[in-house]
Amino acid sequence: MYTYPWYHWITFFFIYSFFGWIFESTYVSILQRRFVNRGFLRLPLLPLYGTGAVMMLWLSLPVKDSVVLVYLAGVVGATVLEYVTGYVMEKLFKIKYWDYSNQRFNFRGYICLSSSVAWGFLTIFLTEVIHKPIAEFVLGMNIWVETALLLIVGAAFAADTAVSVKEALDLGRALEAMTKMKAELDELQVQAALLRSEIAERLEGLSAAEVRAEAASRLTGVKADAAAKMTGAAARVADAAAHVAGVGVGAAAKVADAGAGAAAKMAGVREEAAAIVADARAGAAARMAGARDGAAAFVREHMQSEEALAARIRALSEKRESVAGHMNFYRRDILRGNPSASSAQFASALKELREKANKKSDV
Repeated sequence: MYTYPWYHWITFFFIYSFFGWIFESTYVSILQRRFVNRGFLRLPLLPLYGTGAVMMLWLSLPVKDSVVLVYLAGVVGATVLEYVTGYVMEKLFKIKYWDYSNQRFNFRGYICLSSSVAWGFLTIFLTEVIHKPIAEFVLGMNIWVETALLLIVGAAFAADTAVSVKEALDLGRALEAMTKMKAELDELQVQAALLRSEIAERLEGLSAAEVRAEAASRLTGVKADAAAKMTGAAARVADAAAHVAGVGVGAAAKVADAGAGAAAKMAGVREEAAAIVADARAGAAARMAGARDGAAAFVREHMQSEEALAARIRALSEKRESVAGHMNFYRRDILRGNPSASSAQFASALKELREKANKKSDV
């Protein structure tokens, strides 16, 4: 097989890429119960299978007389290829296009034991059964027909690869942008909630319950002081009356004078108490008005901030929806053609885009 010309190897690559697409699309379509154009490209080609087949043929040639060594060569070669391809694609496109994380004995989701074992058996099946009739068919083709087919298929493959890579890169950037905008939206929503809470608390404070309670306490104290003064004046009048009874009529005039003085003092006490109460009420009213004005200014300022936050949230939501809504043919098929694709970092955004792709396809 080392004697194959280079263009035969390219032909083998395309043939096995096509067979791989048939196998994968059939298998996944059965699982999904709908047709799935499996793979990264939109053409019916899976380059991983074509590359794997060519590589397994090359690796198995030196040990083709030993089935065990052919099996081991297929296990090692295909496993390395699968890991490297999966790792590079995830780094480039932000998505793990196949994920073995739910399989036992997997390594970072790129490879797993069951898959590697299957690759070994597939290598034996390829070298012992499949490749022989394919090689005979390719070798029997007219060179001009083969060249023409390679030019046509190669041009279509190159164009499809270029567009698919661009769309996959754009998809990765969209996932990253959507995730960042979602985090920013969550932060803005928290800020808006805090503002609303502060506004509600300050609005409740406009009732000035604490101011009224303080004013009532001061009024109670003032009234108690006035009552004490009035009680003292009354006691002095009573003492004067008792003294009159003891000293006779001559002292009555003095007692009357004392009573009049006490009455005057009581009237003064009443006036003083009334003035204190009025001052207290006026001070309480002023403090309540100041509290209302301060609270109103606070509320106005915070409501303006909340409106600005709401505008930012709307603008960011519209921008995120615009990014998510860009669903052309390639992006939709990439998402639908890889139902097992995953992304640990952008899982939520990938799920959202996949749902949009499925809805758009159902319309």
